[in-house]
Amino acid sequence: MVYLSRLISDTQKDKEREENDDQTFSTSVYGSRWDIDPIPKYSLPDKEMPPHIAYKLIRDDLQLDGNPALNLATFVTTYMEDEAEKLMAENLSKNFIDYEEYPMTVELQSRCVSIIARLFNANDEETIGVSTIGSSEAIMLAVMAMKRLWKKRRMAEGKPVDKPNLIMAASVQICLEKAARYFEIEEKFVYLTENTYVLQPEKAVELVDENTIGICLLLGSTYTGHYEDVKAVNDLLLIKNKKTGWDVPIHVDAASGGFVAPFVNPDLVWDFRLELVRSINVSGHKYGLCYPGVGWAIWKSKKYLPEELIFNINYLGSDQASFTLNFSKGAANVIAQYYVLIRLGRQGFTSIMRNLMSNADYLATRIESTNKFDILSDRNGNGLPLVAFRLKAKSIHYDEYDVSHRLREHQWIVPAYTMAPKIQHIKLLRVVVREDFSRERCDLFFKDLMQTIEYLDKMDKNSINVKRTAIEGWKALKNITSMEFKNQSHKTNGVC
Repeated sequence: MVYLSRLISDTQKDKEREENDDQTFSTSVYGSRWDIDPIPKYSLPDKEMPPHIAYKLIRDDLQLDGNPALNLATFVTTYMEDEAEKLMAENLSKNFIDYEEYPMTVELQSRCVSIIARLFNANDEETIGVSTIGSSEAIMLAVMAMKRLWKKRRMAEGKPVDKPNLIMAASVQICLEKAARYFEIEEKFVYLTENTYVLQPEKAVELVDENTIGICLLLGSTYTGHYEDVKAVNDLLLIKNKKTGWDVPIHVDAASGGFVAPFVNPDLVWDFRLELVRSINVSGHKYGLCYPGVGWAIWKSKKYLPEELIFNINYLGSDQASFTLNFSKGAANVIAQYYVLIRLGRQGFTSIMRNLMSNADYLATRIESTNKFDILSDRNGNGLPLVAFRLKAKSIHYDEYDVSHRLREHQWIVPAYTMAPKIQHIKLLRVVVREDFSRERCDLFFKDLMQTIEYLDKMDKNSINVKRTAIEGWKALKNITSMEFKNQSHKTNGVC
């Protein structure tokens, strides 16, 4: 028997094409209909698309982001070893809060807390701590604990509790100001001067009164990297507490410096060795060398964490205590932190942090040698591994913002910003030296910085203004769909 086939008409082909349009196959993303259709942006699409198409379209968009390795603005880790990334990928589906289901993950958090507390010279068996999403959450928890302890003391004494205040430098990271505002605490600022970029201990203690819930001190300013003198504040505050009968504590924001100072400057006394340092926060995703999403809050003793702030729940299968601002969170970052701690140990951390300081000092020396810039940051391990600098000349036709914009054309992301209140006329640039910022990369950056200065020197004032206008226009165009809110803060903040 012979089978005969007939030619399919064009009408029939068109009909079948319409019926199977959603299943149209192409070996190339760019040969499919999704390449010419607008990608869904602001509302849920009616129909689905193949996974490889969604992946490719999103990946193409993300190619327009800056290169993390060239982002010298952020303290946040941009490199981890393959083994750490593998551990994170294998545990992405774990919800950390489910203690009953993932007891080993909870055990790893306990180990991290113990290791970090000992790194901060805690020697009390009742020292406690918790993992957080980052230092912002950790600071919120610490401030909440300080306020509650102050309130309990005041109520026991029959005194009013309506005017709590918190003392800090005007250069604090924005999360401390958020904590004060969210929890209705008056902010008392110690303002910086042109010659002093850190909190002055005497001025801080002078501000203390009966309504002070605590003093927050910085182990690493986001502006210039300086460490504040925690020991000097502790010693002065001990005297004032003894004289007045108050019990004003100290919280140390060691978001960046907590994983640096113990290895580079171990003799610096800033931590739980001091009597009034009751709590410390640190970011695992900064110099703790983990990807974004992990921080730590540590209390010297559980007596400094009021029990009424801790919630006990049992609806996940077992009795468990919870002291967090959020509830669910991924377990992968906590696991990654444990990996880094046991992988590097004291020897590994010391080698890395000393290399970072060496590279920061090297870059600062090269920049200073040009006689074009003043260095504002500290060196020799007395601050964070960064270089904060400003233009030396005051009469030139360009400023630090122009330098930053030009460096962006070389792919470098270097922030330009103004200093803290009272000295906001000072503009500066900042290069954060991270684990993947090698000596070779220092030299490449320095070369592009010098080319930038040479380029700007050749431009006249009118050309600079035209370029500024174009940049501002582009910023306005990018933000045209953004909701506009009036800036309620009293200052600008360096990127961290």
